[in-house]
Amino acid sequence: MAADEYSFIPVISGPTAAGKSALALALATRWPITIIVADSRQIYRAFDIGTAKPTAAERAVVPHRGIDVVEPTDRYSAAAWSEAADRWIDEAGAQGRVPVIVGGTGFYLRALFSPLFEEPALDAQRRRDLQRELEKLSFPQLKRWTERLDPARARFGRAQLVRAIEVALLTGKRLSDLHRERARPARRAARYLVVDPGAPLAARIAARTDAMLAGGWEEEVKMLLAAVPEDAPAWKATGYRIVRGLARGTVSRAVARELIVIQTRQYAKRQRTWLRHQLESHEVTVLDPTKRDALPVAERWLADVLGRRA
Repeated sequence: MAADEYSFIPVISGPTAAGKSALALALATRWPITIIVADSRQIYRAFDIGTAKPTAAERAVVPHRGIDVVEPTDRYSAAAWSEAADRWIDEAGAQGRVPVIVGGTGFYLRALFSPLFEEPALDAQRRRDLQRELEKLSFPQLKRWTERLDPARARFGRAQLVRAIEVALLTGKRLSDLHRERARPARRAARYLVVDPGAPLAARIAARTDAMLAGGWEEEVKMLLAAVPEDAPAWKATGYRIVRGLARGTVSRAVARELIVIQTRQYAKRQRTWLRHQLESHEVTVLDPTKRDALPVAERWLADVLGRRA
């Protein structure tokens, strides 16, 4: 069955460390799946441990797309990911495989499944200069700027706040207005399986942080420091700047671990907020991955989305 024959594309989303990838891999033992990763940090080559990329063994078992797409110094937009994901979906269908999108980067998902619009052209040098200044601002400061420049966008995450400020300052127009004026129908429709264990997520984040540090995250960063400029976009991945301090000896392992856990919990909170506010209830099935029947429930959800029998 070709991908364009499906009414909906299945999407497994949820906060970081919730168990999305593990669930998708379990489904892949029962369905001919291609996993299309919607993760704005796993697109960067060489940033592996701290972004929780699937292992080489896992990728050998299940085809993955959306991993190691660009160099750490490259900038990569949600629009670029959406265009690539559109091709990967068609490619999976042509191979007789089920395209399943897995990831928690909300603005990637919105770019693929929300109405499209014509992106405004921004002067490259002025945008770089502005980005350097915006990077110095905290999340609350960015939120206050956006509340003044484009209030409708102020509820989003950091990347979306930066984008709203850029467009407002460099074009004199609000991004929210441009979305309304230049909207075109979305190319795809989605149904979401939101994977979230609830309160135990905090312990899962801590355990995964410990596993990453024990698995060589510091050593990975030391190698990256020798090859990747400090202003490369890939360094923005959660925890990497903290581990950079650990690798240089400016922060202890215990302090680094605590800071990473805090930063990751904050990121998970923003992801939960996005999913709660951006997805329509009729599009969503919520799944607690710690329940004994989690995999059968996920299988029934996938079968229902595809219009097949489980």
